Amino acid sequence: MNEKYYDALLNIKTDGEQMGFNQSLHYHRYEPTPYSGLEIFFNEYELKNSDRVVDFGCGKGRLLFFIHHLFKSSVTGIEMNEELYLEAVENKKRFLKKHRSGNDKIHFQWCLAENYEIHPQDNRFYFFNPFTIQIFMKVVGNILRSVEKSEREVDLILYYSSEDYIFYLENHTPFELKNEVIIPSLYRYNPNEKFLIYSLNYIKHS
Repeated sequence: MNEKYYDALLNIKTDGEQMGFNQSLHYHRYEPTPYSGLEIFFNEYELKNSDRVVDFGCGKGRLLFFIHHLFKSSVTGIEMNEELYLEAVENKKRFLKKHRSGNDKIHFQWCLAENYEIHPQDNRFYFFNPFTIQIFMKVVGNILRSVEKSEREVDLILYYSSEDYIFYLENHTPFELKNEVIIPSLYRYNPNEKFLIYSLNYIKHS
């Protein structure tokens, strides 16, 4: 019920999985985060309209439209698959017919995740296991370098995270696990059905 209800509410089309495979073996196939999971997560994790959210491997843009609908935050989707990127752009056109406020706050970029130039105010980053650990390490490195230049607190939000991601963050970065949000109806069958929030509280050195 949730899938069709929210797509209709947001006036978008995000159901279904990616057909075929990406050219790069480092990038995984697209699958949208279930709306049932997003409901539970955003009941516990709030955003502000001043937050800037980046979704790496955004697919058709479901998460970003959902976030903007709830919080009016600025959102950016990064997608390397041209077909999915074009579907996200079409979804933005449909969304804006009902939600004018998103015109200047919803953006999509067709590029590799590691090539996305982190904006100095980007502070929330979402990963639904979109690529291999090698790409993840490059992206996290880009985020950390951005924070060195523009000091701010940032969160990494991981859904269905690989053990490689977790090991890397906890052993090779200053990010610390702040919270864990499980999806009860799915978690009992699969312990990966949860969101992990890793935070970086930047401390300015005098």
